[in-house]
Amino acid sequence: MKRLFTVFLVLFFVLAVTNLSAGGGGQQAAGGRILVQIGLENHPGEPTTDGVYEWARLIEERSRGAMEVQVFPSSQLGTKNEIIDMMLAGMPVITLADGGFFQERGAPDMGITIGPYFFATWDEAWNLIRSDWWASQERLLEQRGLKILAPNWVYGDRHTLTNRPVRVPEDFRGMKLRVPNNIIQIKGKEVLGASPTPLPLGDVYTALQQGVVDGVENPLSVLYGQKFHEVSKFLALTAHIRMITSWFTGTIFFNSLSPENQNLLLQTGHDAGEYNNRLMERADVETLARFRAEGVEVIEVDIPRFRAATQAFYTLPEISSMWSPGIVEATNRAKAGR
Repeated sequence: MKRLFTVFLVLFFVLAVTNLSAGGGGQQAAGGRILVQIGLENHPGEPTTDGVYEWARLIEERSRGAMEVQVFPSSQLGTKNEIIDMMLAGMPVITLADGGFFQERGAPDMGITIGPYFFATWDEAWNLIRSDWWASQERLLEQRGLKILAPNWVYGDRHTLTNRPVRVPEDFRGMKLRVPNNIIQIKGKEVLGASPTPLPLGDVYTALQQGVVDGVENPLSVLYGQKFHEVSKFLALTAHIRMITSWFTGTIFFNSLSPENQNLLLQTGHDAGEYNNRLMERADVETLARFRAEGVEVIEVDIPRFRAATQAFYTLPEISSMWSPGIVEATNRAKAGR
């Protein structure tokens, strides 16, 4: 039933855009302006959402009003998969995703970017997205109808909030941890001896409260925004995933734009990413202070010890078989800027 609803929704948008269209160069809004719609799951007030509104402002300012941008936070434009269905139908829509999502959309090797401690520093992440390896992955996605516009957005370090303290990797043994429902993050916790438990994020507060899970991991802004610290009082700064996120659209829409408007989307997306990254850095400092003020014990862990405890992940047969031979070596070179 939900899939049928999505099909009808896409058809509705296609018909609506057809009626508004005034020829080539992108879909047209009233007055001949090019209409772009950006949908995301994040809520108003989160750094990512503030970054998107800055992106919208830059697009409209630098296009001198020739492009109009509508922002839809809180999944108001639909789920990620629904928005992608719109993209593939040619709609002028944009959303965001990480490497784990792109792994299932035509670029399997991109899944490695959310492996445990894959990035030791943010500089490694920026080297990677400027590399030939990254460009090859973008081309694979383009073959599937998806065009990455801005891959330089920080989504944040993922840390761990638990019902009992985690100070060393061995403290994870037997602990039920909520994780997203993907094999990379599930196996990344299993190598620590934890019991990963996939759950929708909206179910986690009650699950923590009732002991269904013992902990949850996410960037600081998400952990605080979901109020998980009301029922879990130990925050281990594990930084086990440095998560970058990429904004993307459909190749049908992107290729319909003039070269000038294509470059405008790419450049403003990059500049808004820099703005977002400054917001994220400031928000992390402020959020940590709020956690401490509200009675959470913040635990500084030995990151090299945790990193060493997770490296077996990369040799698991069920993980390594998903990726190209030599991927670890290839991405290590790219992260080093070679």
